[in-house]
Amino acid sequence: MSQFDDHRTTAISPAGESTRFRRHRRLRRTGAIRQLVRETRLAAEDFILPLFVTHGVGVRREIGSMPGQFQLSVDRLPGEMDELAELGIGAVLLFGIPAEKDAFASGAYAPDGVVQEAVRAIKRHAPEMLVITDVCGCEYTDHGHCGILRGAEVDNDLTLDLLAQTAVSHAAAGADIVAPSDMMDGRVLTIRTALDAAGHDQVPIMAYAAKFASAFYGPFREAAASMPAFGDRGSHQMDPANGREALSEIATDLDEGADIVIVKPALAYLDVIRQARDRFDAPLIAYNVSGEYAMVKAAAQLGWIDERRVALETLTAIKRAGAGRIITYHAKDAARWLRGDATVSANRVPVGF
Repeated sequence: MSQFDDHRTTAISPAGESTRFRRHRRLRRTGAIRQLVRETRLAAEDFILPLFVTHGVGVRREIGSMPGQFQLSVDRLPGEMDELAELGIGAVLLFGIPAEKDAFASGAYAPDGVVQEAVRAIKRHAPEMLVITDVCGCEYTDHGHCGILRGAEVDNDLTLDLLAQTAVSHAAAGADIVAPSDMMDGRVLTIRTALDAAGHDQVPIMAYAAKFASAFYGPFREAAASMPAFGDRGSHQMDPANGREALSEIATDLDEGADIVIVKPALAYLDVIRQARDRFDAPLIAYNVSGEYAMVKAAAQLGWIDERRVALETLTAIKRAGAGRIITYHAKDAARWLRGDATVSANRVPVGF
């Protein structure tokens, strides 16, 4: 018999001394035991799926830098809603790709705009689906910036009216929640005031409160056709180096009337998610963004990682950090993996080392 007895927590050192240690591995021995003591659990209801909606009929155009994601025309949305309902995913976040753009993002608030039509189509077909709409100008301006320009800079106060009109138009179309992503100062208060004045006082605001000027947004620019014609968005999105400022931004948005707050991106900002969860009682959402998704997809296609395990590990980490719900392009795949009815990635590598 070994000097280590599996049923005891006492070990005899070479010098004959007795020491006690804790057997953590007892609770890892089988899958059933690991499942019993698991602290963080993922479910399909945790996920919000972003959708890119465009004009046309019968459009299902795959996004090159985001395999498995598509630009969809409005008539394709009912089928998408049926699939999501079957998977147990109950919420979508809509981004619009208009037929025409101009300097003032007029397509963002047009009553017959692509997002407005998408909201109506979803609510007709699947009224129980939670529809969240992104409120920003970048998809609708011909220069690709998030608001109205004054010279080469986005004018904060001129943009506020654009955002308010857009949010009201989304609410009038039937959106359940509006989500301003522009990062203008004062946008939450302005939108809340406009919604209330228009009779939409029950429509919540999900504010992109801590949205960083991140390189992880690259694939999204292709998906939403929103690449800036010049410059970048560093003047309004947050410096990735600033964590304390993120908490200040969140506090400001909550003070102005935000009901829910978002941290974006998620994976490189788990510390911000954790600090936000510890400090604020409001519902907290994390956005697992396009670059995070694309990296996993690309590495899996090269056979370097197991997509299923990496994606689920990433989503678990985001939830473990404190996110109540996760906006993710992996939503449908993750829902299938969690219920065990999807084929595991064929490109597998050893787990652990």
